[in-house]
Amino acid sequence: MVVKPITVYNLHKQVVHELGRLIVGGELKPGENLPREELLAEQMSVSRSALREAIKVLSAKGLIESRQKTGTRVRDAIYWNQLDADVLGWRCALMPTESFVEKLVEMREIIEPAAAAAAARRRTSAQLAALKEAYEAMAAATDLDAWAVADLSFHEHLLRAANNELMSSLFSVIETALGTYFRLSARNASNFNVALPQHLKVYEAVQRKQPEVARQAMVNLVHDSRKNIRRRAGKPARS
Repeated sequence: MVVKPITVYNLHKQVVHELGRLIVGGELKPGENLPREELLAEQMSVSRSALREAIKVLSAKGLIESRQKTGTRVRDAIYWNQLDADVLGWRCALMPTESFVEKLVEMREIIEPAAAAAAARRRTSAQLAALKEAYEAMAAATDLDAWAVADLSFHEHLLRAANNELMSSLFSVIETALGTYFRLSARNASNFNVALPQHLKVYEAVQRKQPEVARQAMVNLVHDSRKNIRRRAGKPARS
């Protein structure tokens, strides 16, 4: 294992990031013990107190566990807090695997059609205006980065318009992963803004307060996004 010396402010957060990246990236494997505290602190050029704080944070995320006699070891991925913003961020930074992307698609298929239907039932005028503004930003985007930012904003405002605080909280957790997902999907489409008409259908259904139309429009949108992702992997899309 090769770790980077930590030389910036807020040391324990930087230690969390470096060790988390190594664990999620597989350089530190499940069951593997971390080096002894004094050795690891020396390798990373941090105090032992900063290292201990980082270990506590990583333990809370489920990535590692510490035991008196056996030391600190990496846990199996099934114990990780997969919806933790940092864990998602590390996975995305390392390029999502095909399996991870498929799981994100499944999450979208479950949540977003229901959110679109709920938004069509419950949205306020202010929430509809925010959704329209996000759609217009997508329409005005001239490059992939601007499109991805606007796309993420559209889906965020849609979830907020559902007026279900659990859905809103979930978005804040998976925002990093979805942002990466939208970039991957748009990058593999014939044009990055090819999904604009589908977003318009979702918006119009929410505007007209048509829950089932909004639900189906979002189902179609997610399905086409899946096809774009699978095109990248050279595989046929599933029905």
